[in-house]
Amino acid sequence: MAQDIVPVELGLPQGDLVTLWAPRWREDGEEWEAFLGDEEDLYAFPDAAHLAAFVRTAEQHDLIDHPAWHVVPALNVPELIPDDDHSYDLVGVPELVAEEPDSWTIGELAEIVGIVRSLADVCELEEVHEVLDSCEGFSLLEQGRLPFTGREGERLWTDLSEAVSEKWDVVLDAIDGLVTVPDVDATLLEQTAEELATFLEESAEAEAAAAENTDDDLESVDSEEAEAEEADEAPTGFWAEVGIDPIKIVTKSDEYYSLRCYLDDEPIFLGSDGRIDVYGSPRALSRALAEPKELEGNELAEVSTWDEVLAKATGGDLEIEVHEDNTYVLAGLDEDIAEGIDAIDPTQLELAVELLTDAADWADDDSVGEALQKSESLGWLVNFVIEPDPTRLAPSAPFDAEEGEWRKLVESFEDRLRTH
Repeated sequence: MAQDIVPVELGLPQGDLVTLWAPRWREDGEEWEAFLGDEEDLYAFPDAAHLAAFVRTAEQHDLIDHPAWHVVPALNVPELIPDDDHSYDLVGVPELVAEEPDSWTIGELAEIVGIVRSLADVCELEEVHEVLDSCEGFSLLEQGRLPFTGREGERLWTDLSEAVSEKWDVVLDAIDGLVTVPDVDATLLEQTAEELATFLEESAEAEAAAAENTDDDLESVDSEEAEAEEADEAPTGFWAEVGIDPIKIVTKSDEYYSLRCYLDDEPIFLGSDGRIDVYGSPRALSRALAEPKELEGNELAEVSTWDEVLAKATGGDLEIEVHEDNTYVLAGLDEDIAEGIDAIDPTQLELAVELLTDAADWADDDSVGEALQKSESLGWLVNFVIEPDPTRLAPSAPFDAEEGEWRKLVESFEDRLRTH
């Protein structure tokens, strides 16, 4: 199983530098991870032009045997510019921990600590591991904001902030000391620098043109199109008005119906204690809603429009209509995964991932998120199918491990279903 080779930007004391990172991949039954470098040196460059000039000619480095390396020398300069998701400001960590531990702050810090751990693992930086192991908070960042709430959470954040204040320089010095900026061919660098300059110029012009034409574009939309757009965006039907969606779940043996909504972007299902109440038909679900006592304690009761649903149900006027975007077919996906990526329906898979992820998030279960990380073999396959990219090396057979992991996720989800 081969993974991407990803351009990353590291904000270090000597400046913002660009290098390449190969997240964990599996080959010959073993897991590997690597950065662009050679032995004890980490190769990094001031910009993507220098990086491109190096990779187009380099013959000796730690990524040369990576299964996807043959793709890299053919990439153009813009493709070697790290995106925002792979830009890590290590120098800015002390300022980051000085902020309140909101979701954005914790998420950014988790990403930085993640890449630092990878550097420490690959480059055998024991002093960095000692810093990250000195405070429990570093290991809890991947869980999001929850561990840092309440009195105990405040203590964790304070301890983490103190650890950064006292020891983060050790991390910066260790990584900064690894960096080597290799020489590149001057003639080739002129070419790649021109490629980069052209791309940046065209991007700036496109942004300026887009900003200039925004008002004109808005005015050019005729009234008929504007009315149609408003009609599309406006809520339609009872369920859209109350902000709750009927959902249909198709497993290998049954079809189930239930309800779900999003409150502050967080999923909430009909059910409680991590168990989803499901019914064998729309009629059975309607009957249950018409008998509110059967649903006492369910978490959808927290939604302000819940009483409207119950009132319509008890009045006999509630119709359970499931939109196709809320129909989740789990049946058959495991066999498709076993057969290979060409057998998988991307839309079916994406919807199934949405359902499993929503249910796990609602139940405060991290197992789905962990299994679907891009660094895991199943997560890599799922990401490749849902977000295809011809420049990426396709996952290769056999897919027995991925099929097994997917089955576990589906079985765990089905265990959450409380049938009626």
